[in-house]
Amino acid sequence: MGDPICAPSTPLLPSALAVVRISGEALGPRLSGWFPLPPPRRATLCALSWGGFRERVLVLHFPAPRSYTGEDVVELQVPGNPLLVRRLLDHLGSLGIRLAEPGEFTRRALLNGKQDLLQAEALRDLIQAATEAQVLQAEAAAGGLPAWLREARETLGPWVAAAEAAVDYGEEEGLSLDPGDLGGFLAGLEQTFHVEQQRAEAARWLRDGIIVVLAGRPNAGKSTLFNTLLGRDRSIVTPQPGTTRDSLDAQVEWRGLPLLLHDTAGLRDTEDPIEREGVRRIRPLLEGCDLILHLVPAGDAAEDPFVRDLLAPFKGRSQVIRTFGDLAPGPGPWEGEPRICAPSGDLDGLEGVLRSRFLGPLSPEACRGALGTPRQRELLTELLRQVRDLRSLDPGAPAELMASGLQGLWTLLTRLSGEDRAESTLDQVFGGFCLGK
Repeated sequence: MGDPICAPSTPLLPSALAVVRISGEALGPRLSGWFPLPPPRRATLCALSWGGFRERVLVLHFPAPRSYTGEDVVELQVPGNPLLVRRLLDHLGSLGIRLAEPGEFTRRALLNGKQDLLQAEALRDLIQAATEAQVLQAEAAAGGLPAWLREARETLGPWVAAAEAAVDYGEEEGLSLDPGDLGGFLAGLEQTFHVEQQRAEAARWLRDGIIVVLAGRPNAGKSTLFNTLLGRDRSIVTPQPGTTRDSLDAQVEWRGLPLLLHDTAGLRDTEDPIEREGVRRIRPLLEGCDLILHLVPAGDAAEDPFVRDLLAPFKGRSQVIRTFGDLAPGPGPWEGEPRICAPSGDLDGLEGVLRSRFLGPLSPEACRGALGTPRQRELLTELLRQVRDLRSLDPGAPAELMASGLQGLWTLLTRLSGEDRAESTLDQVFGGFCLGK
């Protein structure tokens, strides 16, 4: 760590401007043969040559430790020609400044105490966010350690120390843990972990998006619903059955929920080879989605047997939605099942299904700031399991067992916050970053 690195912070595409970032220790002497560093934090226009080109470059210098990485940082703003940028990176390589690995700038910021692991994960999510809901979720998580996590560490620390003291000096000093006080503390901790795990599971869907497949017989209203959710006519809608022969997909944010929608061919037993191929292509979508919306017109007396049998293996993530609800306003076979009318925009029944399945009792706003990455959810699950195991111990259990369990909780909390910086954890987090971060 500390060896100089460089990377473009902007895509290698034709543009008005490209930014190349350099970080490392003592960059001044290394760059002095090319150009002198300008005064700190003052944008300075320089005429620089590299790779046979001579260009005007805006240079910014951020000396350590007051920089993004905590090291000396230099940013070069150059014309956004990909060839110029590649030649610039080659020139920096000739000066002994290597190309950074994905996420290495942020990794150095973490190791130099400029941010914590949760902030780094939030930054990665912000870069990758595709909808407003995902941006808001990432921004809410960018504040660093949540208050509940900070409080859990502060209250757990004295208990860990007391338990270890009881093990080491209990007999000589008469030290022991009060079962009643410890039980109350663990009960509060369990409740906190339980609430945060619920929030994390809901936040997962806001972070990752919900993959939804629209399925049903021909003319069940799939393409109409698809277009309504998108707010534009993407899929062809006609009275002719079998209009949609292939699947269409689109990403959309609808009522605060990020959705990846798949409009599919009408499901029916047919001899038409194109339609049969369309039906065949639906199965991988059914296997990989989070929710199948089985659309059945409200006027149908029963589900189509062909569709029912095809969707039977996916019953656990399939939900019947009655469409064209305005055409059958009275009691009917759809009674008790969610009903919608896409042409009129009556989709409250669909919203209720999505929120209850993926957010439970929580609103998208209540999930903001929750720990929703796979790493975070895994650690929260383990925290909840271990605190429940501790609560199940007999009050007369050896102090060593309790001390070991409390120490295990402490270790999990430090891993969650990023203080326990195992290389495998850092590789998992920063492997998803772009080069310039």
